[in-house]
Amino acid sequence: MRKRVAGDLSAALEDADAPEILAYAHDLLGDRLAIVSSFGAESVVLLHLASQIDPSMAVIFVDTRMLFAETLQYQIDVARDLGLSNVRRISTDTTVLRLSDGADDLHISQPDDCCHLRKTLPLQTALLEFDGWVTGRKRHQTSARSDMSIVEADGARRLKFNPLAKWSPLMIADHMDRFDLPKHPMVAKGFRSLGCAPCTSATVDGEDPRAGRWSGQQKTECGIHFGSDGKITRNSEQAA
Repeated sequence: MRKRVAGDLSAALEDADAPEILAYAHDLLGDRLAIVSSFGAESVVLLHLASQIDPSMAVIFVDTRMLFAETLQYQIDVARDLGLSNVRRISTDTTVLRLSDGADDLHISQPDDCCHLRKTLPLQTALLEFDGWVTGRKRHQTSARSDMSIVEADGARRLKFNPLAKWSPLMIADHMDRFDLPKHPMVAKGFRSLGCAPCTSATVDGEDPRAGRWSGQQKTECGIHFGSDGKITRNSEQAA
């Protein structure tokens, strides 16, 4: 049933622009809706749109305890500049981390397990109180995201909205320039897609911005957008 609802909503909102999609999600779910943000290279665009609709909207920020120090400070600065009053910084319990990754080297031997431990698990817990969440993913970013739905089913009871799905890099840049939004300081150093410090490297001009994520590995996703089958939901599956 949730997949059918998501598919119907996605079709209805396919031609809507990002502010309309976000406003619809907020009107539909109210305080049962959360923005999930990495406060990475392009995150400020979605956060700016949210601030224009309701600056008290819940924003979930997963601190993996392996982020760049610049990202942690950027989160504070952006929340202040945009007037976001409900940013929730979450992390995996310290005891759980100590037992599962006491040497902080799981990202080397088992990067998928590290992402699950440090990002997916705390986010799953934080989302329990919400009926929907909003991401900043775009279709142009990876082949797995190329036919991403505007609205997806996330389990049996939760919806996931992707209002920026159709946005191009130029649209992102234009929005940031038009509203003079603060840029992540690492972008100027060649980091155009940001995750955890040990697993993120700078890229060069002409290279895919996400090439610096898990460089040299087959891994392209942290896992928070995977369904129960371990795969990203596709448009064709959504409509089924």
